[in-house]
This record gives sequence, structure tokens and C-alpha cells, in this order.
Amino acid sequence: MIDDLGELRTFDRIVFGGSLSAAARELGVSLAVVSKRLSALEARLQVRLLNRSTRRASLTDDGLLFHEHCRRVLDAVEAAESALEERHSAVAGVLKLTAPNGFGRRHIVPAVRSFQLEHPGVRVHLSLRDELVDLVGEGVELAIRYGALDDSRLMARQLAPNRRILCASPEYLRRRGVPTCIEDLRGHDCIASGNPPVSQWLFASPDGVLAMSIEASTVCDDGEAAQLMALQGAGIARKSIWDVADDLEAGHLVEVLPHFALATSPLSAVHGSGKQVAPRVRVFLDHLLAHLRSSVAWRYATLAGTDVHPA
Repeated sequence: MIDDLGELRTFDRIVFGGSLSAAARELGVSLAVVSKRLSALEARLQVRLLNRSTRRASLTDDGLLFHEHCRRVLDAVEAAESALEERHSAVAGVLKLTAPNGFGRRHIVPAVRSFQLEHPGVRVHLSLRDELVDLVGEGVELAIRYGALDDSRLMARQLAPNRRILCASPEYLRRRGVPTCIEDLRGHDCIASGNPPVSQWLFASPDGVLAMSIEASTVCDDGEAAQLMALQGAGIARKSIWDVADDLEAGHLVEVLPHFALATSPLSAVHGSGKQVAPRVRVFLDHLLAHLRSSVAWRYATLAGTDVHPA
């Protein structure tokens, strides 16, 4: 029964340093203590873990197998220690954060302001960009994104549900009529947005995804501009509910084809995949989630889908 973490740590440091003397220097103990711990561990396991000479130590086959499991145990212990340290650490430092333009202005900016009032020791560097940001390359700690994670170096946490909807102004619908089925879109002014602009609108279908090609009357590479055009009666736009919920609530926009579900993906928080997440990141995410749940958009994003069916 192994009940001495000191022996495991010593063995791991010998493997890492390549010799007993290197492990002794790193641990700040004598060579005799390192040798005694290793001998005790081998005696307990009844196997030889290392082939050792005066200057070098190399793993035996049993040692190689044991070290793989040993490292997992030490990682788990270190993670538990780090979790406690982080819990009691001060929330401070620079939080480098990125989010999509429209979502960032509506939801991240006010959340950042209220967060800093609670945690004045945190400085925030906020970048609002619709394109994907290389978190590792640019040293960004946290990204708020729509869509799937495509980088194995990162971790994603689902932050909030999301719906994409088609919407138009009441004035446009009075003038051009209200579509009742997907095919009706062919006779309407559609606003394509994105970089590059999305020329196909995807609807959920029992057989998978149904792609509807649109002949856009207006093409725009900025989602905010597309929303403004819809508000001014220029046509039907495809938007995230998080962008247009306030306009829906105020009656400035109306959802088009509400009974047909557009293919969508949740809102996620993305950060590095290291063992430790800085307390400022963890605490900000909790704060942001509480902020989102109190918003009008959360109510619209979580509407029961009893009256919505696939295309």
C-alpha cells in the first residue's frame, strides 16, 4: 500500500532530472534521503524501478509503467491543491477578453463594468471582433463565441442557449406581406451578412439540415449594419436572438417564420486547456452568466420550443 506522496514525488523528480543527485538538488534534500526514499518505494512495490549508475538513472520496464500512473496521481494532487489556492486567491490582474461585435456591445461591456465595480483589482483588455481570434497566439485568456470548438489546445464551456431567427420591421412586413413558409422567402428582400456574407440560410430538418439559397437584395459584411437595415425596413435579416431580443421586446422587429427552426449553436466561453484557470477568468464567467440570465435576451433564447417545429 503506497501511502507516502514524498516517495512518489522523489521518484518523479529522479525520472525528470535523470539522476538521484539532480532530484536531491531540486528537492533541497541530501542524496542519502533521495536514495532512502527510492529504496523504500521499490521495497514496497517489490520491483526495481530504476537502473542506476554513479551519474545516471534510467527506467526499467516496470519503472516506465509505474511512472505513467505515478504522474497521474501527482497531477490529481496538484490540481486539488491548485483548486484550493485559486479559491482563496485575490481576483486581480489583466483579463484579456474577446467577443463578437454586437454581442460584446450589448452584453459584455455592461458585464465588464459591473464586474470591475466589484473587483477593482482587475484590468480588462476587451477586443470586439467577429472573426475567430487565436487565443494562444495573441495571449487572450477568454473568448465568447458562437459555434463549435475547432482548436484542441482550448477548452469550451457552454455559457448560454442561442437561437438564430429571421426578423424584419413591422413596416416592411406591412408593405411586403408576411412569409408563411420557407419558399416564400424567394419573393422577399433578404439581407445577407457576415464576412464572407452568408448566402445560404440553414434550417433544421428531420433528415438533417435544409439549405435555403437566398438572392440577397442587400449584402453586408457587418452584422450590426444588417440589423440596422432590417430596422429601417430594408428586408429580412438572419440574426442571433442575443442581438435582437431588445428590438423584439420593443416591437421594433418581428420574428419571421417563428415556427421553423434555424440551425444554430450555443454561446460558449473558450479558454486555454491548462490545468489552472486564473481566478479572474473563473469569477468573471460566473458574473457574466448571472448577467446574461437577468437579461431580456435570456428569456427569448430559452423560450419553450412547443410551437416551433423543424423545416
